[in-house]
Amino acid sequence: MFGKPFVRTLISRSAENRTDRRRFLKAAGAAGLGVVGATYLGVQATSSASATGDAAAAEGAPSDAAVLNFALNLEYLEAEFYSLAVHGRGLPDDLTGGVGAQGAVSGGKKVMFHDKALHQFAKEIAGDEVAHVKFLRGALGEAAVSRPEIDLKDSFTAAARAAGLISEYQQFDPFANEKNFLLAAFLFEDVGVTAYKGAAPLITNKTFLDAAAGILAAEAYHAATIRTALFDRELGDAAAKISNARDTLDGPGDDDQGILLGNQANIVPADNNGICFGRSADRVLNVVYLNPGPVKEGGFFPKGVNGDIVASGGA
Repeated sequence: MFGKPFVRTLISRSAENRTDRRRFLKAAGAAGLGVVGATYLGVQATSSASATGDAAAAEGAPSDAAVLNFALNLEYLEAEFYSLAVHGRGLPDDLTGGVGAQGAVSGGKKVMFHDKALHQFAKEIAGDEVAHVKFLRGALGEAAVSRPEIDLKDSFTAAARAAGLISEYQQFDPFANEKNFLLAAFLFEDVGVTAYKGAAPLITNKTFLDAAAGILAAEAYHAATIRTALFDRELGDAAAKISNARDTLDGPGDDDQGILLGNQANIVPADNNGICFGRSADRVLNVVYLNPGPVKEGGFFPKGVNGDIVASGGA
């Protein structure tokens, strides 16, 4: 599909360290790059890092591996949620180990889907999220972090109470029915899209950036599907409450959008230029930790995430 000159340029322009590049090429599969031989790629992958990458490291910017591991934590969360909802089981053990403390998953069960289309959508998304976990783990190799402890039970109740979906005495089970499932998925999907958008400027290697852009596109498709399903079920008010709750967690500004603008559909939460906003990693952690302050654990990750990027932002 790609000739040698194209791939040579692609690799030579990459800007992260040689170890990260070699891991990525191995995960992507040398044979998948068309007419270029594995020997050629192996030689190029061990070339020295570029001056741009060295400069970024000197300035203390997070490495590409750190950014991808941050994304892996979020993919663990989404993969567990969707796999449990669709199949009644989470990730297999061989996709959960790695660097850092490995944690268990609390909560979760198979959703009794009645809408055949929604069931198919959920199944497809579940497959994509598991594939993202596999891909990122493969790209990171031995540097991949393990799945942290994940709470899919009490965290949803806390989020629903904070959003005003339920009273302080009620419980929210995201796996109880299709409505609850969609509202829970809405919370995750929009955060996932903004997380990849916010992380893009931090990725220096063009090959890694291309992969991250591909995952971002998949997450955006997922989010649009969930937002459309919520709109079709006239759940705009509930979605607005979740959107407002996210806005109270992730710092100043009012960028988050529900699925309605006035009485019209708002499937794509974009600005006047048709551009969607992104969240920095610390603001993403504010949302998933369910805490507007500078903390390192809470919410869906009771003991925090694994890797180098672990702290949420503050006011």
